[in-house]
Amino acid sequence: MRYRRFGRTDWQVSEIGYGMWGMAGWTQSDDRQSAKSLDLAVENGVNFFDTAWGYGEGHSEELLGELGRRHPDVELFMASKIPPKNFEWPAKPECIFEDSYPTNHIIEYTEKTLKNMGMERIDLMQFHTWDDGWSHREEWQRAIEDLKKAGKIAAMGISVNRWEPENGIKALKTGMLDAVQVIYNIFDQNPEDVLFPLCEERNIAVIARVPFDEGTLTGKITKETTFPEGDWRGTYFVPENLNSSVDHADALRPLVPEGMTMAEMALRFISMNKTVGTMIPGMRKAHHVKANTATSDGKGLSSELYEELKKHRWDREPTSWSQ
Repeated sequence: MRYRRFGRTDWQVSEIGYGMWGMAGWTQSDDRQSAKSLDLAVENGVNFFDTAWGYGEGHSEELLGELGRRHPDVELFMASKIPPKNFEWPAKPECIFEDSYPTNHIIEYTEKTLKNMGMERIDLMQFHTWDDGWSHREEWQRAIEDLKKAGKIAAMGISVNRWEPENGIKALKTGMLDAVQVIYNIFDQNPEDVLFPLCEERNIAVIARVPFDEGTLTGKITKETTFPEGDWRGTYFVPENLNSSVDHADALRPLVPEGMTMAEMALRFISMNKTVGTMIPGMRKAHHVKANTATSDGKGLSSELYEELKKHRWDREPTSWSQ
């Protein structure tokens, strides 16, 4: 496993982090299987884990806390997210600040997270949604200061909405945020335009989420794919999205090198961008952990393939199903 500096925190975090949504927010998740996968990730050098209260109303946070107690001698960096008070994902333009992140809500859910994890301090707390119209509000900025002074959080960040990487620029310019989590993959390259240069300039850490485009960049989703009732992906992969996503993924198949999977190619593409501090694929099963962590070997992709993949950028606009 290779490690990268995590912005101004100076943490050395694993290139391959661990996204924990699938451990509580999707169907077919199993706690025993999750624990084994998490332990294997630690054994393979993963030291950055990202969860949220919204993943099973704190259940994923509980799993992460248990992981830390099983590995007391390993430095693990743990991140979680505060849900918006109105529990609306993503933040819509009409969502007002008072209904999203009032001070008492920020404090309450930080404390809930700490209780779920059985910890007195968390390394990174994040706002789970964001709208830059809130950036000028001093309430959230003072709340961050108070939480840091109280020793309850070490760093603070935001998770920006799907396909809106620039809807967070004003917040980052306040200087109050240490990290930003954004969708970045072969299709979603637009963070490179404005967000990444700002993060480089301000020494803000970048967490690349959704590296597989919710599964299409694994090459295993087809136009006939269905999801179990209650699975979030069933509401995301509506026909309009499923069909176009599969078409874009199919266009990549001829480019996958011999002996490499599309998923490996997707992770290696992200690793080529040195602004990214860590990427957080979901890894519910042991074979996912082994395959994903093996990509952190410093080899990346050939410059020819990388440039070819850059041509597959797919700029999308938020929709009712983009969540």
